[in-house]
Amino acid sequence: MAKRVQVVLNETVNKLGRMGQVVEVAPGYARNYLFPRGIAEPATPSALRRVERLQEKERQRLAELKAIAEKQKATLEKLATITISMPVGEKEMLFGSVTPQDVANAIQAITGETVDRRAMVLPEIRKLGTYTAEIKLHPEVSVKLNIQVVAD
Repeated sequence: MAKRVQVVLNETVNKLGRMGQVVEVAPGYARNYLFPRGIAEPATPSALRRVERLQEKERQRLAELKAIAEKQKATLEKLATITISMPVGEKEMLFGSVTPQDVANAIQAITGETVDRRAMVLPEIRKLGTYTAEIKLHPEVSVKLNIQVVAD
């Protein structure tokens, strides 16, 4: 059995590890695949120091993103309810439904904040009434909003 070698990944590799991780691989895999393609490099002290600096920058960037998400959460929590007007047919049924894009547009019109429509979890809104939506602003930060649907 050949011994394993430690490498530092320059890219994320499926079933192996994420960028910046130190992993152990077979020497042939490292020499014939990872090194020539620039996917990894040998785990030397200088490479480890460089990875540590990159990880620190990444931690700072993620902390800034979380702070921005917290600020956005505070702005959105000030809104008691978002009112969306839609055309209505018989029995208070909507023509169509309220989509995450409709909610994102309403939030932007009221607060000026842009919210990613893909980060919203909405119930199926096909009737008039009040509904609760959850918006994930960051993996650790989410906010619940009340959405009131009224007739046009």
